[in-house]
Amino acid sequence: MHIVLNGTSTEISDHSTLADLVAQLALTGQRLAIEVNAELVPRSTFTDHLLAPDDRVEIIHAVGGG
Repeated sequence: MHIVLNGTSTEISDHSTLADLVAQLALTGQRLAIEVNAELVPRSTFTDHLLAPDDRVEIIHAVGGG
């Protein structure tokens, strides 16, 4: 299935959830925020949020500083 991930055309498995995508990208356990089609998706729903063809996904990594 085709999605756009951070502006780049990407192929992922059909019926993938956001949790699947996070695991595929080796980002499990990291502090991040994800938008799908310009809507912020709560982390608590990553396992239930099914991605659809042509979804636009933006992943933002939280970086600590001081």
